[in-house]
Amino acid sequence: MKNKKFFSNIKSWFLNRWQSNYFRKSFLLILFITSIPGIISGIAIYSFGLSSTENELRKVHLEEIDERAKNIDAQFNYLEESLTYWAFEPTFNYQLITTDFVYEFQTTRDIMQKLMVLEGSQPLINEVDLFIETAKGPVLFTPYLNHIKEGEAQQAYLSLLESSKNITWDHNEEFYQNTEYPSDLILTHQIPGVINSPFGAIVVSIDNEILMRTLETLTPYSNGVTLLMNENNELLFSTETASDNSFTNKLVSMFSSEDVTDRSFQIDWNDKTYSVSYGTFDRVGSEWTYVSAAPISAITTPIITISKVILIASLTVLGLAFLLTWFASNRLYQPIRNLASSFTPTNSSSAKGTKDEFKQIRDRIDMLTSESEQLEKRITRQIPQLRQNFLIQLTKGFLYDFDEKALKRRMENYRWNVDDQSFVLLDIQLTGMCNKDKHTYEDESLIAFAMANIAEDLTKEYLEQYTVLNQYDMTATIFLIVPNQITNVTELLEQLANDITTAINRVLSRYVTITISSKTPKIKDINFLFEEIGRVKRFRDFNKQNQILMLNEVEKEVTGQKLFYPFEMEKEIIQCIRRGRINETEELIRQFFDELLNNSTKEVSVQAGIMQLYSAIQHEILHSGVDPVVLYKGRNMYAELSQLREIEWVVKWLTEQVITPYITFLEDNMNMELKAVVDKIVSYIEEHYMEDISLESCAEYVDTTPYTLSKAFKKVHGVNFIDYLTKVRMTKAKELLLQTNMKINEIAEAVGYRHSYFNRIFKKHVGLPPSQYRKSSASNL
Repeated sequence: MKNKKFFSNIKSWFLNRWQSNYFRKSFLLILFITSIPGIISGIAIYSFGLSSTENELRKVHLEEIDERAKNIDAQFNYLEESLTYWAFEPTFNYQLITTDFVYEFQTTRDIMQKLMVLEGSQPLINEVDLFIETAKGPVLFTPYLNHIKEGEAQQAYLSLLESSKNITWDHNEEFYQNTEYPSDLILTHQIPGVINSPFGAIVVSIDNEILMRTLETLTPYSNGVTLLMNENNELLFSTETASDNSFTNKLVSMFSSEDVTDRSFQIDWNDKTYSVSYGTFDRVGSEWTYVSAAPISAITTPIITISKVILIASLTVLGLAFLLTWFASNRLYQPIRNLASSFTPTNSSSAKGTKDEFKQIRDRIDMLTSESEQLEKRITRQIPQLRQNFLIQLTKGFLYDFDEKALKRRMENYRWNVDDQSFVLLDIQLTGMCNKDKHTYEDESLIAFAMANIAEDLTKEYLEQYTVLNQYDMTATIFLIVPNQITNVTELLEQLANDITTAINRVLSRYVTITISSKTPKIKDINFLFEEIGRVKRFRDFNKQNQILMLNEVEKEVTGQKLFYPFEMEKEIIQCIRRGRINETEELIRQFFDELLNNSTKEVSVQAGIMQLYSAIQHEILHSGVDPVVLYKGRNMYAELSQLREIEWVVKWLTEQVITPYITFLEDNMNMELKAVVDKIVSYIEEHYMEDISLESCAEYVDTTPYTLSKAFKKVHGVNFIDYLTKVRMTKAKELLLQTNMKINEIAEAVGYRHSYFNRIFKKHVGLPPSQYRKSSASNL
C-alpha cells in the first residue's frame, strides 16, 4: 500500500513538472549535453587526435635532431681540423725516421707532450697514438714509446701509410684485427701533412661512452635508439643496450634495402610505435648517416585509452543520464519557479528569504569590472618593459620574418603611435673622467643606471614617444619616435644631445660620445639603425672629450684615411716581454699608443692597432708553448679588450691582465738559470759580434753544451743562435754603411765577416749589395 502511494506521488510530481515548457526544454538539453558530446569527443579524439599527435611528434623529433646533429657535426669537424693542424706540426718531420728516441729523450718527451695535449683537446677522444716507420723499425707512441715487433701488427700499421687518403675514418679489417684499439671509430692522419710518401700516422680513437652519450642527445625521448652508419649503410655505432641488437638490425636492414624515402616515418616494434628520423654528416672521404628512433607510444597510448574510456563512459552514462538529468532539470527549474511565484501576491509570504540570482549576477559583474581595472593598471606599469623587450627582439633579428603591418600592430599593442611618424636612435657612450677631484660612482652599474635616468628625464622635455635601452656597459640607446610634422629634426636632436652631455658632465663627471642615427619611416629598418649606430660610433676621436657623431659628417671625415701601425715599436714590446721586463714593457706600450694617436685618433683605427698588438702578444705566448686558454682561465680576452674605451685603461689591462700573468707563469714554470745563461750570451754577442763567435764557443763561455744552449736560445728569443748573431751584425753593418765613410771590406771585418762572404750574406738579408744599399740610402736622404 505504501509503495503504491509512493509511486503515485512520483507520477504526480513528474506530470506537474513536465507540463512546464521550460522544464521539458532544459531536460532534453541537459540529456543531450551529458551524453552525445562525450560519444562524439571520444570518436574525434581517437580518429583525428591520434594521427595529429603522431604527425606533430615526428615533426618535433625531426626538428630537434637536426639542431642537435649540428652540434655533433661541429664536434667531429673540430676533431678533424685539430688532427689536420697537428699533422702539419713541424715536430713531425722526416728527421723522426732517423731519430734515436731512447738517446734523444728530449724529442721523445716533446712528442709525448704533444700527443697528451691533443688527447685532452676534445672530449670525444679516447686515445691518441703516433705510429712512425723509423730506420730501426716501426715504433708506436701511446704516448709512451713502444717498438712494434709482431709482424701482423707491423703490417696493420703500415696499411695506414699505403692509404691514398691523408686523413680518413675508413680502415681495412686487418687493421682492426691486429691492433688493440677498443673503439670501432678510428681517425688517422698521415704525417707529415699532405705528401706522397708518408712515414707515419697519427691515430685517434673515439671514446665509446662519450660518443654514446653524445648520440643519445639525438633521441628526445627515453628508451630510444640512435645509429651511426657509413656511406655503405654499414653500422658504425648503436646506442641500443639490448644484447641481441634486434631493433638496430631491423633499422640497418631498412636502410640497406633502400626502403626509406622520407626523412621521418613511423615503425612498430615490440608493441611500441617509434618515430624514426635520419640525416647525414659529411666526413672526410665519406658520408655518415645518423638515425634516431624515439618511442612515441608512451605519449599516444594515453590518447587511445582516454578516447576509449570516453566512449565507454558516455555509453554507460547515457543510461544514468536520464535519471540524473531529471533531477538536474528540476534544480534548474526551481529558481524560475521561485521567481515566478514572487510575482504572485498569494505567494508573497513564501518569497521571503529567497535568493535574488539576478542580484548575484550583478554583484559578480561589478567585482569583475573592478578586477579588470586593476589589471589595466598593472599592464600600464609593464608597458615600458614590454617596449624594451620588443626593441631587443627587433635588433636581435627575432622579428625578421614579420612584415611591416605585423610589426605596426605589435607596436600599437604596446601603445605606440606610429602613424605619420619616423624613427631615430640616439646612442650615449661614457668615456673618461672629466673631473677627477669630484666624487664618482665606483659601481659601473650605478653609473649606467644614473646615465639612463638622466637621458630619460631630458628626452621627455623634447618628445612624447621614446624608450631608453640601458645596455649596462656604460652605454645607453634612446629610441625616438619623431612626428613627420617636425621639420628641424637635426637641430632638435643636436640640442637634446648637448643637454644630455652637459648633464652627464656635471652629475657623473664623465665625458660623453653621442651618436645620432639617420631617420627612417619603416619599422623593419629600425634594426639597420642599430647597426648604423654601432658602425658610426667607432669613428669617435680619442683626443676629443665630448663628441656628437652623425653619419654624413663621419663619412666625409674618414674618406681617404690610411691605416698606420708602428711595427718597430711592436718588435721592441715583444722583445721586452721576452726578457720579462714588465715596467719597461708598460712604457713601450704607452709610446706605441702615442705613435698610433699621432697618425690617427679615430677609434676604429686605434682599436685595430690595439687588436693587432694584442694578437702579436698572444702569438708570442703561443710561440713560447703556453696555452692562452689555460693561462687566462678561459676568459674571452678579445671581448674584454673591445669594451675598453680609454688608452690608459688599455695600457693597464695589457700590462696587468695579459703580460704580467704570462711573465709570472714563465718565471714559475721555466728554468730561470737557462734564461740567465741566454741573457749572458746576448750581452756577450753585443760586445763581441766583430769577433769569430760560434755556438760552441759561446757554450764553452757559459759552461754548457751547444745543444742545451741552442734549445734555450730558441725558447727564450724565438730564433736560432746564428740568426740572432746575423741580425746583430747586419744592424751594425747598416749603421756603419750609413754613418761612416769606411770601405766595404773594412766594414766586413768590423762586423766579423770576410769581404766576399759579407757581400753575399748582406744581400741575402737586406736585398741589396752593401755598396748599392749605401747609395740608395744616401739618395733618399
